[in-house]
Amino acid sequence: MALTETVPAAAPPAHEGILRRQSLRESAARTYARSLPIVPVRARGLTIEGADGRRYLDCLSGAGTLALGHNHPVVLEAIRTVLDSGAPLHVLDLATPVKDDFTTELFATLPRELAERGRIQFCGPAGTDAVEAAFKLVRTATGRDGLMAFSGAYHGMTAEALAASGGAQHTSVARLPYPYDYRCPFGTGGERGAELAARWTQNLLDDHKSGVPRPAGMILEPVQGEGGVIPAPDGWLRRMRELTAARQIPLIVDEVQTGVGRTGTFWAIEHSGIVPDVLVLSKAIGGSLPLAVIVYREELDAWQPGAHAGTFRGNQLAMAAGRATLAHVRANGLAERAGVLGARMLDRLRALAGTHDCIGDVRGRGLMLGLEFVDPGADLDPGGARPAAPQLAAAVQRACLDRGLIVELGGRHSAVVRLLPPLTITDEQADAILDRLADAITAAVRTNPGPTASSPTTL
Repeated sequence: MALTETVPAAAPPAHEGILRRQSLRESAARTYARSLPIVPVRARGLTIEGADGRRYLDCLSGAGTLALGHNHPVVLEAIRTVLDSGAPLHVLDLATPVKDDFTTELFATLPRELAERGRIQFCGPAGTDAVEAAFKLVRTATGRDGLMAFSGAYHGMTAEALAASGGAQHTSVARLPYPYDYRCPFGTGGERGAELAARWTQNLLDDHKSGVPRPAGMILEPVQGEGGVIPAPDGWLRRMRELTAARQIPLIVDEVQTGVGRTGTFWAIEHSGIVPDVLVLSKAIGGSLPLAVIVYREELDAWQPGAHAGTFRGNQLAMAAGRATLAHVRANGLAERAGVLGARMLDRLRALAGTHDCIGDVRGRGLMLGLEFVDPGADLDPGGARPAAPQLAAAVQRACLDRGLIVELGGRHSAVVRLLPPLTITDEQADAILDRLADAITAAVRTNPGPTASSPTTL
């Protein structure tokens, strides 16, 4: 009788083990890893290659950090130059040639009024650290404590930054209406909605019985990113600048995600022509490495030595990579290119919305684009919007990943599919992104029929 040979079961692919160990070891707070179960091992430009051999077009770009995409040659060369020079990598806030070069390049990109009379504070490595520094700065300079922020905002994950963000609970930060055309809090939208939002803000500031004392500062995003890719009208931004300037309230503009060419100008404030009192910068300014700063008017520089510090504020590699990124974007007109290509992509996305009634709104500026998914079978609210469809948006994200396209979700109900491709993408790559997205939407709609909304229409 012949013996039966037992064939050992094949070991699971290595990337599956990595994902399994991640789920066992990392905290329940992890986010992107839940909806993007891939193990990146190589990347270049727009493309990521996973450990399973699959290739993906990355329209997340490190949540907007990778202005030049993955491993751009000018960034790698800048990092190698510092490493090969023998320069110190950790110097706290000491002056170095690398830091001086970065600061000089950064100031060359700023509005002239801010560059000529500005000061810079290097903060901890994340954007939320810079937001915290901005709050501390305006409180020190004004002697006041309160803050004004806007519905739908996102400014970071530390305590003060969260208090000024849209999901805050039990906070003394005064919350103001942000002009959201599709889901206007006043039910009007358009210029009328933005005007009413501005009047609300003015009334709150000027009514001595409003319960809101004059604040230390106001913080806003020129385009709300995590809030659902909502560009603020230029006229409304100018009104906010006028209101705050007339009342000696420092205006803080958070350009952590919109900066370095993302919206079609080097800084998003250039669309409206406003100059803030404090500019909060991170993400792309580090050229893919952690770096965060605030730049502010010199009149606010009331800090005493040591009033704000941070061990890792002297990241030399990030400054070198950041300087190279800023210079490359500026020298090659990538901001202008983002504006032109983004407008073309926006037109095609709007045409796509015309064939899918589950897409309630398409919006964006430059290469910061969003599609809001809704339940097409539900009734319109008084403002003309339908209920958000977060389940459908999640299905679209999964279908995109199946087709080798990485996208992010955002918005009030996580019903907005967001596109943040690098500024270096070609026309052909832009078409490939939109082709895969269109196919994913068709597939998601086919497999998710009927009502999908689980969130109310009100804000």
